[in-house]
Amino acid sequence: MAHVRLYINDHLTVVEYGTSVAAALLNTTHGICRHSVSAEPRSPFCGMGVCHECRVVINGVRQLACQTLCEANMHITVES
Repeated sequence: MAHVRLYINDHLTVVEYGTSVAAALLNTTHGICRHSVSAEPRSPFCGMGVCHECRVVINGVRQLACQTLCEANMHITVES
């Protein structure tokens, strides 16, 4: 199986090709994608892009982690 190297909060991460960003976050940040305005950790909920709980910044653009596949040299930032 091919692997993809990417960065989550500036930490090198290697995942299998075809892995969603949400799955990569589950394996590396306990699934936390962002924090609410009251500092509560948020993670993917619906898995199909409806709830928007999995918002992260990917290469400078806010995107949904559950709807995005990991790509080589991708830079993912979990917002706090």
